[in-house]
Amino acid sequence: MSAVAAENRLAPEQFSAVYRAEFPFVVNSLRRLGIHQSDLDDLTHEVFMTALRRRDSYDPRRPIRAWLFGIAFRLAADFKRLVRHSRELPLEQSAEAPDGGVAPDEAAVSSQERQLVLDALARIELSRRGVFIMHDIEGIAAPEIAQALDIPVGTAYSRLRQARIEFAEAVRALRPAGGEG
Repeated sequence: MSAVAAENRLAPEQFSAVYRAEFPFVVNSLRRLGIHQSDLDDLTHEVFMTALRRRDSYDPRRPIRAWLFGIAFRLAADFKRLVRHSRELPLEQSAEAPDGGVAPDEAAVSSQERQLVLDALARIELSRRGVFIMHDIEGIAAPEIAQALDIPVGTAYSRLRQARIEFAEAVRALRPAGGEG
């Protein structure tokens, strides 16, 4: 291993901290990518196992979330391509408990809004959905997205533009009549 590669490697103790800090991010990313609740634990585990095996390829000058999302995206795409998983299942709402200080009616509205977002995301093709999630939800810059997904920057912008259109159309179609727009 070269000195540069050794310098970039995530040490096991660093990886443990990354796991603890980024576990919720990976779970939420997989959920947003359309992974069914019953498969989240296994696929989350696989993301971190893959990241651990590939920790030599991580460049610490890049955001860790972009790198982890790239791994999660590829694993989710592969998982969905399997014949036994070829049928799209509806995204389910997060199992996260609402904030204890939130009134029940506010928690219900928040839950409905979260479900609307997940349902709208499910209507976007996976390659565009991944770019949309990384950019508009996670706030990752297009060049980082392109690098994480191994696509040209122009393609990332094109997918983002189309995903935004599809997302807006899906929200309009899913929102109950008379709902806020």
